[in-house]
Amino acid sequence: MRRTALLTAAAALVAGVLAWPADAAPTTFVHPGVTVSKGQLDFTRSKVNAGAQPWKGAFDRMMASKYADLNRTPKPRAVVECGSYSNPNYGCTDEREDAIAAYTQALAWYITRDERHAKKAIELMDAWSATLRDHTNSNAPLQTGWAGSSWPKAAEIIKHTYTGNWANSGRFATMLRNVYLPEIINGSNSNGNWELSMMEAAVGISVFLEDKASYDKAMGKFRTRTAAYVYLSSDGDLPKTVPSQNLNTREKIVNYWQGQSTFVAGLTQETCRDFTHTGYGISAISHVAETSRIQGQDLYGTDVGERLRHALGFQAKYELGEGVPSWLCRGSLKLGLGPVTEVGHNALANRLGHAMTNTETLNTRNRPSGSNNLFVAWETLTHADNPS
Repeated sequence: MRRTALLTAAAALVAGVLAWPADAAPTTFVHPGVTVSKGQLDFTRSKVNAGAQPWKGAFDRMMASKYADLNRTPKPRAVVECGSYSNPNYGCTDEREDAIAAYTQALAWYITRDERHAKKAIELMDAWSATLRDHTNSNAPLQTGWAGSSWPKAAEIIKHTYTGNWANSGRFATMLRNVYLPEIINGSNSNGNWELSMMEAAVGISVFLEDKASYDKAMGKFRTRTAAYVYLSSDGDLPKTVPSQNLNTREKIVNYWQGQSTFVAGLTQETCRDFTHTGYGISAISHVAETSRIQGQDLYGTDVGERLRHALGFQAKYELGEGVPSWLCRGSLKLGLGPVTEVGHNALANRLGHAMTNTETLNTRNRPSGSNNLFVAWETLTHADNPS
């Protein structure tokens, strides 16, 4: 009887392990572990120090940017107010760019070991954590998502690699927990790039805070939104939807997809809006997938990776100049994908061996990639052909 009970318990344990979802929070969080790992940082540092390309050129571009300036002065506000298209813009640009600067300075510290960069990253993070209390107006969720995507990348590098003193790291964590996370964790029913960026921030913040419940909630919303953002043929006649949006007729879905009624693999919900917003969505998908890989629950091997691969390839071929067929977006596309291809290409082509000719061509053409000044920065430096 006892042996049977033990076998039953063992079987249940095995079944539980096998059923453990790929998007569940890790038992132990890996640090630094938001979009870039210590192994990736070490690879990058070795390549830059050896003068190897494209990493040295990417590093030089980063160091020549305003974000690497050691004389940068933080511009924190108690309340950041962002309307539609950042109008009004009361602290929106300052917050996003100070967050990118903190990440830039953290990368510069790691590669050069010049403590001035670590101290500048800390100065930026401390200034905002001492001041910021809220985000307001219609773009508050998106603004919080954008800035909240960069802050934890910076904080992870400084907290877990810098041996100097960051006395106010706890206050910074409190800011992320109390000001950022509540604004983003419940998602958005706006265009898909909103919720994808919000979940990128929520996942990154959850890693820094080691908050398993928030990690799981953010990942759940991310998986649902990714499936509703990039179409695969296996989805059927119509794209998947987010249940809370009540897109329950073909007419509603077509309208939400910018009037596009023909669906092919890799088409996104915003392809027919413009490639810039599509790039925001693709970038957020790649960042969350990369973080999941570092944390040991690899989403690249799920439909997330398949959707990302097709989305990159579909958009890349038109970005490279292929003629637009009449059935696609009424025969006209607004290009401008942005510096968003390195992370996904490295994971899917280099690590997993998928042929991604168009993405690779676009990737190479855009090197060394810079920043979109919102939440993407220096990904040729950190992810180009990076095996770690």
